Amino acid sequence: MATNGSGTSHGIARTSRARTEEQRHQELEKIRKYRELEDQVRSQAAQKEFGPELFQLTSKLLRLNPEYYTVWNIRRRSLISGLLSRRSDGSSPLTESPISSQTATTQASSAVSSSSSSDATPPSHESQTTGKSGTIAEDSRNVDGEHEHASNKQQDSDATKAAAEKQDLDVLKSELAFTIPLLLESPKCYWIWSYRLWVLEQAIQRLQVPVARRIWQEELGLATKMLTKDRRNFHAWGYRRHVVATLESASLGGESMVEAEFDYTTHKINQDLSNFSAWHNRSKLIPRLLDERGADDMAREALLNQELGLVREGLNVGPDDQSLWYYHQWLMLNLVDHVGKPTIVPHFTLENRVTYFMREIREIKDLLEDYKDVQLIYESLVDYTLSLCQLEERQPNADEKGELVRWLDKLRKLDPMRSGRWTDLERDIGLKKLRQKQTQ
Repeated sequence: MATNGSGTSHGIARTSRARTEEQRHQELEKIRKYRELEDQVRSQAAQKEFGPELFQLTSKLLRLNPEYYTVWNIRRRSLISGLLSRRSDGSSPLTESPISSQTATTQASSAVSSSSSSDATPPSHESQTTGKSGTIAEDSRNVDGEHEHASNKQQDSDATKAAAEKQDLDVLKSELAFTIPLLLESPKCYWIWSYRLWVLEQAIQRLQVPVARRIWQEELGLATKMLTKDRRNFHAWGYRRHVVATLESASLGGESMVEAEFDYTTHKINQDLSNFSAWHNRSKLIPRLLDERGADDMAREALLNQELGLVREGLNVGPDDQSLWYYHQWLMLNLVDHVGKPTIVPHFTLENRVTYFMREIREIKDLLEDYKDVQLIYESLVDYTLSLCQLEERQPNADEKGELVRWLDKLRKLDPMRSGRWTDLERDIGLKKLRQKQTQ
C-alpha cells in the first residue's frame, strides 16, 4: 500500500530526514572530539609530559571510555610523576647535610687543666659564663645550639613528611571518588577494579597504618554496596575477597575476619538461594573457620549437618537450581575425596561416610515424588550412587544397577543433546549388557 512521505508504516511514525542527518552529524562530531582527545593523550604521553594537563585529559577520556586500559596506565604515571609525593624507593631519605660540630678542644683542655690545678671550689655556672677566658660558656652555647638546630631540623622533617602524607591522602581519596561513577556505569569493567586496587596499594605504601586501614575498611563498604546492587557480580565478589585478605594482613595490622565473612555469606544466601558466588565464598571460608575455632570432631560434624540441612532446604524449594547442587556436591566431595585436602570431617570413619551418602541418596530420591522431570536430580543420583560404590570399593549391586539404568534413560529424554554422554557412561559402568539382557 502506498504511503506519502509524512505517513506511517506499521503504525510507527517516520523520522524526518533532516532529523536523521542532524543525529548523524552529532555522532560524527562526538567521534571527532574523541579522536582528538585520544591523540592529545597519546602525544603528551609519548613526549613524557606527565603533568597536570595530561592528567586532566585522562579524566575526560576515561569518562568516555573506561575500558581504555592504556589510559589508566598513563594516569598512573601522571600521579607518580607529580601529584603524589616522591618516594625514595629504598634509597636514603632526602635530608640536608649533617650539622658541622664546632669544637674548642684546645680551649676546653686548657680550661680543664686550669680547673684541676686549683684548690678553689669549682666555679659556679654564673662564674663560668662570665669567666675571663669565656671558653666554657662558648662551648656550652655551641652544644645547646647544635641540639636546638637538630631539633629544628627534625621538626622541619616531620612537618614535611606530614604535609606529603596529607597531599597523598587527598590525591588518593580523590582518585577513589573518581572511579565510583565509572563503576556504577560499568560494574564489570576489569580495568576500573584494577586501577582502584592500585590506588589502595599506594595508600599502604604512603600513609600511616591507621589511616590506610580506614581507607581499606571504607573499600569493604563499597564492595558491600556493589553486591547489594548486583548480588551475583563475580568481579565484586573477587574484589571483596582481596580487600578482606588485605585487611587481615600484617601490613594493615589486621586480624582474621573469617567469622564476619561467613555470616555475610549466610546473609546473602538467605536473600538469594541462587547466589553461586556466595556459596563458593562459603566453601572457601569453612576450612579456615573450623581451624580458627579449634573445632573438635563433634563440632565439625555439627557444621556438616548444618550445611547439608541448609542446602537441602533450598533444594526442596528449587531442585533445578544449579548453584545449590554445586555446593551440595562440594559437601559430599568432602566425604569421598578427602585425603590430603582441607576437609570438614577429617576423622570420619568409612562407616560414617557411607552412612552420610546413603542418607543423602534417600533424601534426593524423595525429591522425585514432587519433581519427576528435573535433570539435576537424576544427575546427582547417578553421581552419588557411583561415589558410594567408590567409597566401598565395589561394583554397583543388582538394585543399584537397575536404578542407574532407569535414571540414565530419564537423562537421555531430559537432555537429548548429551544423549551420547549418558550412553557412554552406561557402557563405562558395565550397564549396557544389563540393558541388553532386560530387552531380550
